[in-house]
Amino acid sequence: MGINQGRQSNGRPFVDIAGGHRLFVRDWGDGRPILFLAGWAMHSGLWAATMGLLGNGGTRTIAYDRRGHGRSTDPGSIDYDLLADDLAAVIDALDLRDVVIVAHSGAGGEAIRYVSRYGTARIQRLILVGATGPCMIAGGDNDFGLPSGAVDAVLDQIRTDLPAWIDANAEPFAPGASRRTLDWLAGMVLETSRRIVIDFQRVIAAADLRAEAVALRLPVTIIHGTQDASAPIGLTAERYHALVPESELIVYDGAAHGIMVTHAERLAEDIAARVTLDANETMEV
Repeated sequence: MGINQGRQSNGRPFVDIAGGHRLFVRDWGDGRPILFLAGWAMHSGLWAATMGLLGNGGTRTIAYDRRGHGRSTDPGSIDYDLLADDLAAVIDALDLRDVVIVAHSGAGGEAIRYVSRYGTARIQRLILVGATGPCMIAGGDNDFGLPSGAVDAVLDQIRTDLPAWIDANAEPFAPGASRRTLDWLAGMVLETSRRIVIDFQRVIAAADLRAEAVALRLPVTIIHGTQDASAPIGLTAERYHALVPESELIVYDGAAHGIMVTHAERLAEDIAARVTLDANETMEV
């Protein structure tokens, strides 16, 4: 696996993954690397504003389209192990070291599973933004969570009438965003592989990341909005904060799920502050 040696004429690289498939990568600037993972049904373009703001500060900002999303090819299969392997392929292909991973929504599980499978040798910090998990479905020893019937209802609507689901959820994702912005976000979802959209939603809902969260041994910053309808803060961020050793929780009062859309400047500042902190600690060592 590695960078596809035959780049397109526009110079954008692709990283090869198993089965002859490939992932489209945006790689901007130079400096300490920050790798962005978009959430469910969103591609790397979601991070454009945050990446642009951080790039002005001398950092290298990277984002890629998950399998079945954006310009990446569609293997037709997805789970957190496969996504962790894809993430490892990107990190290895770009030879990223001391990288800060910023993961939104369902990508939080993707990043956590990477650490479980591959360790922290290349990772400096994990920043979870509006992350789902650690265990979204109630039952068994999990008293916090959604009833499984609620998840089944969402899956049925996504399967049968995805445009209607988008119409109902676009505004809550990014309150106050322009119609053009909401249409842009909707386009990302509609253009994502329908098989991947359905299966990834099921993966996110079914995942139990509690043991993996407790086992994290690297700096973890959790950023979450109080009005996040997709990943309610009490069910997600506050539970991660309680589980992850010495984690940091930053709460955006009034923010919803699409923080990188509605609060791009503040988010960039918070990420930059952690990158600077990590750089200073490295120099002191």
